[in-house]
Amino acid sequence: MTSRSLAPLGTFIDRDDAGRQLAKALARFKGSDPLVLAIPRGGVPIGAIVAAELGGQLDVVLVHKLRSPHSPETAIGAIDERGEVTLSPYADVLDFNGGMLEQEKHHQLDILRQRRIDYAQIRSRIDRVNRPVIVVDDGLATGLTMIAALKNARSDRPSRLVAAVPVAAQDSIAQIKPYLDEFVCLNVSSDFYSVGQFYQAFHSVSDAEVLRLLKTAGGGLTPITP
Repeated sequence: MTSRSLAPLGTFIDRDDAGRQLAKALARFKGSDPLVLAIPRGGVPIGAIVAAELGGQLDVVLVHKLRSPHSPETAIGAIDERGEVTLSPYADVLDFNGGMLEQEKHHQLDILRQRRIDYAQIRSRIDRVNRPVIVVDDGLATGLTMIAALKNARSDRPSRLVAAVPVAAQDSIAQIKPYLDEFVCLNVSSDFYSVGQFYQAFHSVSDAEVLRLLKTAGGGLTPITP
């Protein structure tokens, strides 16, 4: 007989634990043909579990933060694979010039386009039109990448657009609400420093793991051309 330790209240053992708990909170979507769009890379293990538990499909929505040229850990915005940019409300007061921002945009866009090529070897994009779409990540910090993901998903006209995360910074929730129909979160924190603080184990997710999960998770496919 095996036993599994319980995470302290408000935290998660790992992304698998977070995925199982998030799936329970989304149980009403069972039988509605939901599409779970995970934000790579950390959102994919969680999205895979949510999709499996709901009997839905798993795909990715490709977005990435735009980094401050003076502090790579600081997000000044986010970009999706179509090149649409979402900037932080504070971006205009940060000390960078337009050329540096353009360079960062092109750099991240090249990464996203290469990821799409890599992921297309496993599957094509799944149709999002007129079905419930649930955008999943392992946590919500600034909210910039989630906004970019929601804007990208909304452009494909889902019947309902949901953002679902295990944990979120309280200050970021108001930023994303204009872009969604419903928000599901297990732990809203006013004492938020990083997503990883809410996980006992928070390993880096590799591209190989993402490819494996895309290949094996998420039910039957209805692919469309990227």
